[in-house]
Amino acid sequence: MKNICLLILTASVWILSTSHAEVPTSKYGADDTLGAINNLSPEKVLQAIRLVKHGKTYRLGVTTGPTSPAYPPRSYSMTVLQLDDGTGTPLGSNKATGNDDLMNLWMGIGSQIDGLGHMGENHVYYNATHAREFVTPTGLTRFSIHDLPPIVTRGILLDMTKLLGKNPLPEGTAINQPEIERASKAANVQIESGDVVLLHTGWLDIMDTDPDRFMAGQPGLGLSGARYLAQLGVVAVGADNWALEVIPAEKDSEIFPVHPELLAKNGVYILENMDSRELARDSVTEFLFVLGQPRFEGAVQAVINPVAIH
Repeated sequence: MKNICLLILTASVWILSTSHAEVPTSKYGADDTLGAINNLSPEKVLQAIRLVKHGKTYRLGVTTGPTSPAYPPRSYSMTVLQLDDGTGTPLGSNKATGNDDLMNLWMGIGSQIDGLGHMGENHVYYNATHAREFVTPTGLTRFSIHDLPPIVTRGILLDMTKLLGKNPLPEGTAINQPEIERASKAANVQIESGDVVLLHTGWLDIMDTDPDRFMAGQPGLGLSGARYLAQLGVVAVGADNWALEVIPAEKDSEIFPVHPELLAKNGVYILENMDSRELARDSVTEFLFVLGQPRFEGAVQAVINPVAIH
């Protein structure tokens, strides 16, 4: 009986350790909460600034509104409130009037950044941190968007429509290491530590014309492609689709496998619904990437509008 109890205890410890081992501790340190943002530096900012040759700016965020396609049950609602009823006496001798707006929306709608607390495996998130250690109903106590520094670095656009000769790429088209390497060579760029990489698939054009198809599947980053980019030390990976990764997944049994691979296992941030169309039209492959994300305390994600400057 003693041996049986010992065997059960040993098996239980093994199962617990292997389940937590799926998400490793961070190479940036056992207490790290920033992930690949550690690869940013003043030197990287100065390198990126030197890419600005024309002073042209590109907004990478899409318009977000009540009809924006979004992963269910995410939604958007705005109420405009006048400071009075719109007919009352203006304020002061200067007759001041005005409006406020009340927003009721999910953070994960439109163009967005996914923080390291967004997705993990079996309730374990970045740096082998269990959900019970940082998730509360009123906000995250770790990995919150409000703790992130500005992301100012070199941006790289890989135009997969040009590489593969289809625009848009068909849903289910996986972008992995071979495609990334070929696209980098075609763009004459070498991906380096601290970069932000954007994948242009042409999928965003479908958002307005066929929102049901837009949400039903998509071309996107594959699992080996995610691992490859993480190994290179990129800070964030984005695409012109709603979930970055290829849907359906490369394995039928898996759902969103790229998200925990980047976020939980490698500390790499995810940028979704990036409007890369104008960059692609102008054949811009390198640019200064600037993101000052909103500092909502405890936020898992945030609606963003990064800027590319060329």
